[in-house]
Formats: sequence, C-alpha cells, structure tokens
Amino acid sequence: MARLDETPHGEVASRPVAPPAVDLQGLRKDFGSVQAVRGIDLTISSGEIVAFLGPNGAGKTSTIDMILGLSQPTDGQVRVYGMTPHQAIGRGLVSAVMQTGGLLKDLTVGETAQYTASLFVQRRPVAEVLERAGISEISDRLVGKCSGGEQQRLRFAMALLSDPDLLVLDEPTTGMDVEGRRSFWAAIREDAEQGRTVLFATHYLEEADAYADRVILVRQGRIVADGTASQIKALSTGRTVRATLPGADRAALLALAGVETVEVRGDTIIVQAKDSDEVARYLLTQTAARDLEVTSRGLEDAFLALTADDGATATTVGSPT
Repeated sequence: MARLDETPHGEVASRPVAPPAVDLQGLRKDFGSVQAVRGIDLTISSGEIVAFLGPNGAGKTSTIDMILGLSQPTDGQVRVYGMTPHQAIGRGLVSAVMQTGGLLKDLTVGETAQYTASLFVQRRPVAEVLERAGISEISDRLVGKCSGGEQQRLRFAMALLSDPDLLVLDEPTTGMDVEGRRSFWAAIREDAEQGRTVLFATHYLEEADAYADRVILVRQGRIVADGTASQIKALSTGRTVRATLPGADRAALLALAGVETVEVRGDTIIVQAKDSDEVARYLLTQTAARDLEVTSRGLEDAFLALTADDGATATTVGSPT
C-alpha cells in the first residue's frame, strides 16, 4: 500500500509505507517427522512490545530461531524490515538476548562489552549501555563471578551496543531479583517509546501481562490467540471463587452448575466456575464459608485454557493496531 502526499508543487506523489519489523508468512519448520511450526502468519509493527508465549514444545524457540536467521524454514517466508534475517542482522538492525551462552568467564564485564563493541562499525558508547543495563558498578568484575541475573544484564548491554531497531529476548529476566526485573522492563519501555521493537519469550506470565502491548499464544506450532493482555484474558470465561471452609465437601461443590474445578488447600477452597454467583450463593447460605473472594481469571488461566493439548479450536482476537 502506498500513501499519497502532495509535493511542494501541488503534485501528488506516492511514498511507500515502511515495512513491518517482522513479517512471517506461512512459516513452517519440520525436524524429520516432527512439525515444530505449522503455518504461522504474523506481522509485528515497529515500536510494539510483543510477548510470545506458549508451553514447552509449542514452537516458540523454533520461530525465534528463524526470525534470527539461526535456522531456515521448511516452508514459508521470514522478513525483518523487508529483508532476510541475515541482511537485517548484517545492517545492525537486530540484536538478541538469549538465556544462556555467549560469555567468556575470564573477562570482566567491561572487557566483554568493549570486545563486543569492537565488532560494530556503528555503536553506542560502552559506558552508556552498561549504565542502561544497570551494571556500571560491576564493570571490573569477572563474568565468572557474576550472578545469573548480572550475566543476563550483561547480555542485555551487549545487545544494545549496535542500537538495534528490533530486540529479541529469550527469557530475559531469568535469574534477576524483583528489583532487577522491574528496572530491566523500565529500560525496555523507554526504548520502545523511542521506536524500538521488542519481541520476548518468557515463562513469567505476569511480565507479559504488565509490559507487553500485545500477547501471542502458540500451541503445537500454531498461533491460538493474538491480542492485548486484556483481550487474551477475556477469552478465558468464568471466575475464581476463593474462601475459607474447613472440611469442605468437594463433591458437593463439583456438583454445582458451571463449576469446572475445585481445589482444596488445607482450610482454603479455590473454585473455578462459569457461574461464580451460584457458587458464592451456595457457600454463603449452605456452608460456614468465610473470607469469600471472587476474582476474574488472569492471563495464566487463559494461557492454560488456550494452550492445553486437549484444548478446543483455536481462537484468535484482533491484534492491536
């Protein structure tokens, strides 16, 4: 699609729209008889923060590897800013923070960053990226003496050196404490506001809920949901009823209309139900339950419902524009 604009002379000129950060068309990846990715179509616009979620074996890593040019599709097409992954990476448009590997433990943090910076013609100052990653104060520490969270912050700093347009993160906050994770995501949000695109895979669903503009769920190599966190959560119908009820009759609760699961943890019961009013009414009028609490289901509930191997047909909501 082209956008029409008037030139200074009043003429109408066609100006092409910039290509998306990531464009996957009919993407498939087979490993022998195993179909890891089974036809993914996905477009990610510049400046989006996108969470790519799914259970182990869902095809997340295989898809990310193809976006990074680490493996070739069995079928389909991958374009990064309108180029092949190798072309985009060669121009310094893409960086990645992987969960493991890539660090020499006998070098210091500062030496590692300096060495990495020497690989790029255009780069951000080392002191700047160390500060942005929150590790300036440990620049003289050997990498081998750093904690897992500190090493992950170093990988983040290394990824920022080329000032990439697309940042791909695989479990980026593994090993970080709560404060470290919070400051990490604050830095990511600031970068996205400047136009950087972020695609991340994580098992911390609360991070996806709190920081992603868009959440994509994959199951068995296919996208089963795509939308904002609120839209994804809305796909998981029903509510959770929690109450204190010593000696709860689990069978009686399961017999109530709309009840899906009942979990008993000591004196606490947790009921997942499509009709929470019916459950609450029963507990308040037929039992000695107290401290009753009714909450909407969260992203974890939607994740479990939509990515279960025996889940229903795939449901996709419109991604944000």
